[in-house]
Amino acid sequence: MSTLVESQEQNHEHHHMPKGFKRWLYTTNHKDIGSLYLIFSLTMFIVGGAMAMVIRAELFQPGLQLVDPHFFNQMTTVHGLIMVFGAVMPAFTGLANWMIPMMIGAPDMALPRMNNWSFWILPFAFSILLMSLFMEGGGPAFGWTFYAPLSTTYSNDNTALFVFAVHIMGISSIMGAINVIVTIVNLRAPGMTWMKLPLFVWTWLITAFLLIAVMPVLAGAVTMVLTDKYFGTSFFDAAGGGDPVMFQHIFWFFGHPEVYIMILPAFGIISTIVPTFSRKKLFGYASMVYATSSIALLSFVVWAHHMFTTGMPLAGELFFMYATMLISVPTGVKVFNWVATMWRGSITFEIPMLFSIAFIVLFTLGGFSGLMLAITPADFQYHDTYFVVAHFHYVLVTGAVFSIMAGAYYWLPKWTGHMYNIALAKWHFWLSLVSVNVLFFPMHFVGLAGMPRRIPDYALQFADFNAIISIGGFAFGLSQLLFVLVVYKCARGGESVPSKVWDGAEGLEWEVASPAPYHTFSTPPEVK
Repeated sequence: MSTLVESQEQNHEHHHMPKGFKRWLYTTNHKDIGSLYLIFSLTMFIVGGAMAMVIRAELFQPGLQLVDPHFFNQMTTVHGLIMVFGAVMPAFTGLANWMIPMMIGAPDMALPRMNNWSFWILPFAFSILLMSLFMEGGGPAFGWTFYAPLSTTYSNDNTALFVFAVHIMGISSIMGAINVIVTIVNLRAPGMTWMKLPLFVWTWLITAFLLIAVMPVLAGAVTMVLTDKYFGTSFFDAAGGGDPVMFQHIFWFFGHPEVYIMILPAFGIISTIVPTFSRKKLFGYASMVYATSSIALLSFVVWAHHMFTTGMPLAGELFFMYATMLISVPTGVKVFNWVATMWRGSITFEIPMLFSIAFIVLFTLGGFSGLMLAITPADFQYHDTYFVVAHFHYVLVTGAVFSIMAGAYYWLPKWTGHMYNIALAKWHFWLSLVSVNVLFFPMHFVGLAGMPRRIPDYALQFADFNAIISIGGFAFGLSQLLFVLVVYKCARGGESVPSKVWDGAEGLEWEVASPAPYHTFSTPPEVK
């Protein structure tokens, strides 16, 4: 443990680095780049959230009130793209940049200049995507999954900007993933064997391999969309011998591992926080590593469960149904291990632990609705309804986003040297917890009753639930401004974290390699 703390002190000292913006522009320090990723992610989270507010404002009442249907479709499309590629993925990459070198005792990431570049191309990618909204005819309006022929035959020239933006995001992701793998494989401290790696490092290593495997598939899909639209090819045009369903196969072969890319680092964060505040070693470390690996491998053989309604052969439906059910098993192992870690632990309910427990309960709920969607004949009914929206938002908001917030609260004192305002943070947690469920839980009901997704109007019988959902949405959106305030106040100053608080970390012989924030050790942990 002490070598890990010492390695942080040895971190890159930039004696000749210019001050201000130039320092950020040229920095190769993993902490600076981690901070840049996190600030960028928070910005995109707010931008994407504003688009969600437009969607929920329009759906507050039946009928067409605020925006025209085409703009509504632009909002659903760009909201999805920004939240996936601009908020969740850069946030996890920022956490990886900050924490992985510290956790493995490395002085920095292995490829620091590439690290700088992989961040700085992101703001340009999202500027291009957002600028497409101001084109004549508006921005992309074909859903974040950009199915052909909506993105080819029936789209306007914003498609070119969209494709270019996605390519740049993909290049950034691949560079970040290469950096993570090279760092973990080559820069571990002496004696840190594979089965001594902190779980956050393990989950990110596996995530990085997933990224390298699937990002080129996305690049292929968007390139074919581009050539179909502008260069006369007909990959997805039946008139020219192509097949629009082939688009879905290519897209979801990327898209399904992608959803695991957005949740595996979350598992690593939760596996770091839960043992800390339970004052116990993580239950079943090895099984967690094997479960993570099996989730990653199985994620490549379940892609067509997004396509049950395309008319695939019965054998295909059965294979993808059983494979999807199988992938829930290693996920269940993880949930069991977290609960077993907390069992008879000396638990204190600090902010990171509150978010982690909320994650475990609500992510599990999202997993159960995923199991329902895995059942092929049932999926025929649920497909393209708000039930699917409810499912993936439980997995991605109360899953990925809550874990990012748990990680941010857990490591903020470490990053800034200041303790955040605990009262404000508690308000943020409870308001988020209540409002997120008011927002997404009723979506299960309107979905089961048949309300279609991505449509700006709806039948009268869905009016009451939609009003409730929208109120929950506005409440959740406003609650996140509290988070921004907490982070801002903590970064600007606040109660200093005294140096003696790290003393408690020395005696902990367990897999939490990064010393936790000081409120963890306010009572000395009784660790055998």
